[in-house]
Amino acid sequence: MARWHAEVNLKRPKEYWDYESLQVQWGEQDDYQVVCKVGRGKYSEVFEGIRVSDGSKVIIKILKPVKKKKIKREIKILMNLAGGTNIIQLLDIVRDPQSKTPSLIFEHVNNTDFK
Repeated sequence: MARWHAEVNLKRPKEYWDYESLQVQWGEQDDYQVVCKVGRGKYSEVFEGIRVSDGSKVIIKILKPVKKKKIKREIKILMNLAGGTNIIQLLDIVRDPQSKTPSLIFEHVNNTDFK
């Protein structure tokens, strides 16, 4: 962390930075359907999908097995930054009933490939 931000959490309430105590409100996985794969990373695979209820496009980030702490941290950061410039909106958090694999559901944003 940069020195000029070293004390940023001292100015915020505990609820802002304490991601370990976050109680995740799980949505229903059946509300979403995967359409096609759009990318992958070290900790996840990313798919284009649809919200079944209204047919709207979404992005589904299926997380690979990692510590719950890392998942909670990502969710908490996304919640805290929501509404900010260039911050993608987290719409829902779901998990597979059998495997307990979590997925983050984001708004769909058209992008441009600059390669």
